[in-house]
Amino acid sequence: MDLSCNLGGCLSVVYLILAFCSALFLGALKGFLVGPIAALILIIGNIGAILGLFPAHLVWTVYTFVKIKTLDATLKVAILLALPVLFGIWLGLSIAGSVLVGVGYGFFTPWVSTFEAFRHGNEAKKFLHSFVVDGTWGTIKGSCTVVRDFADLCYHSYPIYLKELREAPVSNEVLTLRLIHVPACVIVGLMGLIVEIPLYTSIAIVKSPYMLFKGWFRLGQDLISREGPFIETACIPVAGLTILMWPIVVIGSVILAIFSSFFVGLYAAVIVYQERSFRRGIAYVIAMVAEFDEYTNDWLYLREGTIFPRPQYRKKRVTSRSPESSVRGNQVARGKPSLTSPEAPAMLVPSLAPSRSVKETIQEVKMVQIWGNMMRTCEIRGRELLDANVLTPADLHEWLKTKNSNDAAIIDVGLPCYSLLLSLLYSIKGNSSGMLLLDNVEITHLNRPKDRLLDWFFNPVMVLKEQIKAIALGESEMRLLEKVVLFGSNTERMEAWENGSLVPQNALRTAQIQGISRRMSGIVRSVSKFPTYRRKFRQVVKDLVAYSSEKEASTRSSSMRCVASIEIV
Repeated sequence: MDLSCNLGGCLSVVYLILAFCSALFLGALKGFLVGPIAALILIIGNIGAILGLFPAHLVWTVYTFVKIKTLDATLKVAILLALPVLFGIWLGLSIAGSVLVGVGYGFFTPWVSTFEAFRHGNEAKKFLHSFVVDGTWGTIKGSCTVVRDFADLCYHSYPIYLKELREAPVSNEVLTLRLIHVPACVIVGLMGLIVEIPLYTSIAIVKSPYMLFKGWFRLGQDLISREGPFIETACIPVAGLTILMWPIVVIGSVILAIFSSFFVGLYAAVIVYQERSFRRGIAYVIAMVAEFDEYTNDWLYLREGTIFPRPQYRKKRVTSRSPESSVRGNQVARGKPSLTSPEAPAMLVPSLAPSRSVKETIQEVKMVQIWGNMMRTCEIRGRELLDANVLTPADLHEWLKTKNSNDAAIIDVGLPCYSLLLSLLYSIKGNSSGMLLLDNVEITHLNRPKDRLLDWFFNPVMVLKEQIKAIALGESEMRLLEKVVLFGSNTERMEAWENGSLVPQNALRTAQIQGISRRMSGIVRSVSKFPTYRRKFRQVVKDLVAYSSEKEASTRSSSMRCVASIEIV
């Protein structure tokens, strides 16, 4: 019995080694065959979008800063004079980033996809996906998708953001700039670049060998103890690829640290303006080096603190910060005291903490799940509104044709708002601590993806949910809120939809309903600027158009059958 178990274990190890070597060879072959095509598509497409839209971006930006009402004339002139430098940095970094992302995506996606094929339980599926399916045509389609999403970001999201800046209401506090501060801002901004770029680069390069060996040591421990990514036998080839690719992860972290140093250095000019102090701007430049050094020490589990001085550059130091968005939260959780400032600059360093198993990871709600669930909810609610003749095919066609979202606000903002509202009401009725999606998928603070983009969306939605719950709307008031979020200021369409709503006699209740509608519209407009949103929502609208066409065709055919039967009678 022991002999057969040992033999079976040896055969399993031999199988895994052969599978790993074959996947490594196949992945490399696919990378060299498919990689150049995918990389060229991504590089040429992204650079084409950057250069093609650059004149429009320049005009839109200048026009926005000329028209914006919250800045005085001196500050506008200072920003306009700084725009050539900022646009130059944007061109350089975006083109360099496009090249790096194109090469990385084109050559390594086929490799990773080939290893992912080993997660299929069926041996025939493993063989088919390893040799034919994964990492070939999907990589090329994926590069086209990345180009499309980036183009949407440049062509739609950026102008919407500028439009919101121009249309922002004039506040009592107009930002001003005295001419005496202009030279200080310029000098400190240049000093920030001169100091931060070489020091960030030096710190990242000096600590990269430690990150390399520390990561290998962590992955080696997981391999020996069969923890983290190695706990599932089917995932061992993928985890083996992670060990081989770890040096590339380290190099990528160093490159990201260098890229971030540009923005951290330029922010010194903003500190001078905010604090009205040349000295505090210099203090910021010095402090950011110490912050970065201490930040990387925390990530890599080195000694706490830093050898660099860290002067205070704010008059009032911020003391509160969510532990979820800080590395310091991890330190507190491990019992380590947090002695660092809350304003550490970001460096995207992979965590070297003990990995969780694949089963634990699967229990988390994924960002892809949330996006897909949101879009399916929009499509379902859209079909319901089409069936009730609340929305018309003309609304859908208008959104597909228009370039300005305000010209088709019912579909662009109203439909997602309406869908989000019903999801919140469903969550409140279900006594959910988070948000209930389709198929009873629940997102809470515990299982939500640890994603900064999701934080910008999830936290305000939870606040909005509590506000709706607190004011305890009646049934007729709820129906009114549905009207307001769907149609906005279009009173004619609101009056045409008879859904049993009544305008409250209490003016305060009406104001609360209007306030919730405005906050929900703001959340949806913010989410609509995220990458991939426009592509996915456009597909939803196309599916709704197809649904309305099928509905009209079936209605027409049924009416023709009725006419024919009447004629026969």
